[in-house]
Amino acid sequence: MRPMPASAHVTVHIDLDRVRANAADVRRRVRGAEVHAVVKADAYGLGARVVARALREVIDGFVVFDAREAIEVGLAELGKPILALGPSDPTACAEGRVRPAVWDVPSAAAMRALGPVLSVDTGMQRFGCPVEQVEQALKAGGCREAFTHGIRVEQARRLVELLGGRGLRLHAAGSALLDEPEAHLDLVRPGLALYRGAVSVRTRLVEARDTRGPAGYTGFTARRHGVILAGYSNGLRPGPCLVNGRRRRVREVGMQSAFVELEPGDDAGAEVTLLGAPSSGGAEIVREEEVASAWGCTPHNALLHLCGSGKRAYGGHGGM
Repeated sequence: MRPMPASAHVTVHIDLDRVRANAADVRRRVRGAEVHAVVKADAYGLGARVVARALREVIDGFVVFDAREAIEVGLAELGKPILALGPSDPTACAEGRVRPAVWDVPSAAAMRALGPVLSVDTGMQRFGCPVEQVEQALKAGGCREAFTHGIRVEQARRLVELLGGRGLRLHAAGSALLDEPEAHLDLVRPGLALYRGAVSVRTRLVEARDTRGPAGYTGFTARRHGVILAGYSNGLRPGPCLVNGRRRRVREVGMQSAFVELEPGDDAGAEVTLLGAPSSGGAEIVREEEVASAWGCTPHNALLHLCGSGKRAYGGHGGM
């Protein structure tokens, strides 16, 4: 599937200092466990090449989904361990210096020379080795490391129950389990926790007027409304926003434009914040979870779509 086009009228502001601060905060919370940054899907849309280099000094390794992601952004040149969580071609793993995840006996044997990491199914039922095959797969791949895809602490406990005390390197915690010390094990794999609050997506009103009767395709009603030049072709959906730093809503989304509900004093040219903080600062921000709730999706989904809605602008970490 091809990525959605970015609107030339939307800017995605990415604060690399905030990304680094988030990583430092994760390190403090996990008390000695290694921190391996998940930069799959182009670092959730923030731009993996830039983000990985900003994180290099404050994390211990990187995690991708496919080894080709690591090759595309030159992760190997950063000198950190790289793990691919999903299916990967062995040639790409060798080229990108990526350790592949394996989850059955044949793949473990095929990847043995690449130092594979065994993914154990503790309930996710996706890319995980069934419990009854774990011993055979460990042996076939010569695996010295194992992990599970977990969102509940019980899944981390199950991994330890199966493989603890055997000298294997174990990990289970992504962002969802960072508040569970029992799940930290030897390393953690944060994704959203690194990027939360680091992105602000902004545009401007190109029209503003008092509403006269039903408006738009859906016939919505409002006291006043305006138009921005971003639509569902750019990943936008109806939901929260700020206009001039004050709470408003995106009421209806078209292909390349959207209606925003306004109040008196909101005029053409006013800044509209679709995610994060307005350029003027202030107490009001639009959080990933708030957008996700309105959109009926996960915060990861909302972040990825809004990061792709416009052109990127990086700040912090030396203005990379």
